[in-house]
Parts: sequence; C-alpha cells; structure tokens
Amino acid sequence: MVGRRVRSRRKWRRVLGVLAELEERCATPVGKLKQVVDAMAVEMHAGLASEGGSKLKMLLTFVDRLPSGSEKGTYYALDVGGTNFRILRVQLGGQRSSILEPHVEQQAVPAHVMTSTSENLFDLIASALKEFVDRGEDGSKTLVSRRGELGFTFSFPVKQRSVSSGILIKCTKGLHIEDMVSQVRREVTECLEQAMSRKRLNMRVAVLVNDTVGTLALGHYHDEDTVAAVIFGTGTNACYWERTDAIIKCQGLLTTFGGMVINMEWGNFWSSHFPSTSYDTDLDSHSSSPNDQGFEKMISGMYLGEAVRRVLLRMSRESDIFGTVPSRLSVPFIFSLTGLMNATEFHGIPLFNFRIPMISAMHEDDSPELIEVARILEDDLEIPDVPLKVRKLIVKLCNVVTRRAARLAAAGIVGILKKIGRDGSGGITGGRTRSDVKMRRTVVAIEGSLYTSYTMFREYLHEALWEILGEDIAPHVILKVIEDGPGIGAALLAATYSKDSVCG
Repeated sequence: MVGRRVRSRRKWRRVLGVLAELEERCATPVGKLKQVVDAMAVEMHAGLASEGGSKLKMLLTFVDRLPSGSEKGTYYALDVGGTNFRILRVQLGGQRSSILEPHVEQQAVPAHVMTSTSENLFDLIASALKEFVDRGEDGSKTLVSRRGELGFTFSFPVKQRSVSSGILIKCTKGLHIEDMVSQVRREVTECLEQAMSRKRLNMRVAVLVNDTVGTLALGHYHDEDTVAAVIFGTGTNACYWERTDAIIKCQGLLTTFGGMVINMEWGNFWSSHFPSTSYDTDLDSHSSSPNDQGFEKMISGMYLGEAVRRVLLRMSRESDIFGTVPSRLSVPFIFSLTGLMNATEFHGIPLFNFRIPMISAMHEDDSPELIEVARILEDDLEIPDVPLKVRKLIVKLCNVVTRRAARLAAAGIVGILKKIGRDGSGGITGGRTRSDVKMRRTVVAIEGSLYTSYTMFREYLHEALWEILGEDIAPHVILKVIEDGPGIGAALLAATYSKDSVCG
C-alpha cells in the first residue's frame, strides 16, 4: 500500500510537471507580444509589396468605398459559406445606423448538390432567392419590376478580379464543385448571375466579398472610426482599410479613391516569436494543412480544444489520472466535435457539431466541485468519477491554452494598428510610444463566438491589448462587437455600389 502511494504521488508530480512545462512554453510576456506585433507589421508590408512576398496573402478586395450612412432603399444579401446559405432583405433609411429589422431566410444545401456541378448549386440558390424576392416583405406574392442589387458573401478562397467578380481558388468546407476549380476556372459571380437569368430573376451582383469584409462594412456604417475587422470563431481572419499608395504590388492598377480594404488572410501568419510547443508541432503535422495556417491553429476556436486534448492524452499516458487511457481521448478534435458528423469540413475536419462551449464551459465552471467539468468528462468523453484535483488540473490546462490564444490575438490586432499608424508608436519598431503622436479614436469590428461567447478569452484579449498599447493609448482603441456582418454588411456594400454609384 505504501509503495502504491509513493508511485501514485510520483505519477502526479509528473503530471504537474507536464502542466508546468506547458505553462512555461506558452508564456506570453508583453515583450514577446510586442515582437509578434512588429513581425505582423513587417509581414503586412511585405505582402503589400509583392505577390508571394509574405505568409500573409494581403488580397485586394477592390472595395474602395465603405458605407457612409446615407444609403437608402431595399437591398439584398446572399451569404454562402457551407452546407447552408442565407438570404437577407435589408431596408436602409438614409441615416447612419438606420437599418430596419432585416428579413432573413436560411436554406440547407443537400450533400449531393455540394459535390455536383456549379449549375446545380447556383440554380438551387437562385430559385430560393427568386422565391424570397417574389414573396415580398409581408410574405405575399409581389411583382418586382426594378432590378435588385445583391451583396454576395462567398466565404470560400477567392481571387478577386474586381469588386464584384472573382475566381474560386479551391473548394473547402465540404464544397467540391469540379467545374469551378478545373483548368478553366469559373467566375463565381458569373455562375450566380447566369442562374438568376435562367430563373428570370432581375437582379445584379453589386459586390462579391467574404465575411470579414462584410463585418468591416457594417462596423463602418455604425461608426465611421472603424478601420479594421476581425473574425474570431471556428477559424479566424482579418481585414482593414489601407491607403492606396501603400499597396505597392498593384500601383497603377488601382482606384482613384484614397484607399482599399485588404483581406489579410491572417490565419497563415507565422513568427519565430510564437510561444510554440511540441503539441503545436504535432497538431500541425497531423492536420490536413501542415506548415500552413499557423496563426489560426494557435488562436482559433477549432484548435483550442484539440491542444487541450493532446496535453491531456500525454498526461493520461504518463500517469493514471483517468485510470486506463480513455478511448475517446484518442479521437482528434473530440473537444470540438460531438455526435454525428456530416460532410462539412474545416481543414479536413467535419464541422457539423463544432462547438467552442466544451472548453469554455470547463474553463469557466465556477462551482466549488467543478460540476460542469465532471458532467462534460462523463457525458462527452465517457470518463466517469474523475477526482476533483484532476478536474482542477483540467481547468488550469484550459486556462493556459486559452490565455496564450487570446494574448496572441491581441498582438495580431495591434500589429494591424501599427501598420496603419494607429498604435501610438509612429511606426517605431519595438512599440515605443511617441509623446508627439496624437492618437485618434480607432474602432476594430469584432465578430465570432470565440470572442462573444467565451468570457475568459475576451478578458485575456483585452488585458493584453492594454499591456501592449499602454494606458495612454489603449483607451483610444475600441473593440466593438458586430452582429451579422456577412449578411447585413454585404447588403450595405450592395447599396454603396448600387447602379447609381457603380465603381469600375
């Protein structure tokens, strides 16, 4: 018996050692975060200078105007991004923030359509869109004579050719339309407009955008000091407003307007200053995108639970904290996925039942006995009767992983602000604040459940933002939650680029 106790204590010390080592390697002191800030700004400069010059794609969106608040009329939006699509009708009153309650309809895309042809996919969408338009606001049939203006949010990798056109680069999220990514690549907007024509729908695609750009548009509509938008959800991305003269790789080809929205595709950002661990290396090597999307794998909701799982698996193999190693703990992404899965994918991982709340619910369990942690372990992972000290260990593990993610996310935001001269440093590397730089009010639009639903993530992000910027600058930077940027934001851009003010 004495021997068993000695062995048990030795194994427990080993587990605590694993946690202590992880905590040390995941440390994000403000000095390291400022190095990440500088690296982000440098990569942004490089990505704007030449194609392929940076890990950041810094894609042109050709959106050179944002909603001003004076837009009036009824506009439509189509949000396609997975196995569902949404159609919106938005009425604008001509005064900033004067948006009547939008009419929204959602429809599923059958699995066989997701893997058929572009004609089948867009005919399905166009039919639903025509029925929605014809029904009108009160649900009754109406005769629509005026051509409708549509904002099209297509959240797949697209190479933009203009503000309203682009080519699908690759199929993701369960979409596999061979004729759109073959040698003769199909233009996305053309596919939709041809389908609308076949359905005799009098509508024009005014803009083609992704969800991040829509969020920036809606944020700017509500607050003209909005200069950037960030999505923190299953994945992550950011866009921001850049001066035309700073976009070196396309000088001479751009608009006569003063700037343009840049889609950063910041999930692919990487820096040697990242507090990386062996668990991150393993996660990356076993993913469907090795050596790719490094920033996303450290800060997005899809991967937080997977990092926790990998550490717990090692702990359980090196000790008996769960008795024998639980079989479900060996299932990749079990902390993010539960129940049945369908064909929708994120980097090769089915998304149907993706949920951030599993890790956040355990992390934010404030009951003395950690009842919610025990429930999740038993119900979702089939690990019953876990001792309280192990449940406390799991909460600490969630804290380490989430704190690192949130603080790195904050550094990413400040990196954008540094690039556009909104961090108070006047562009000085190292983040030193200049007293002679007058700081302007700066708003960053934020969307995504990782930020809105995970309190600890949000609080750690805010804490790091203040640490990096300092108490003199931080009060001038406002993070503002935006709801339904991909839908309402796209409709707003359709109004901005409507036939009365079309930009070439």
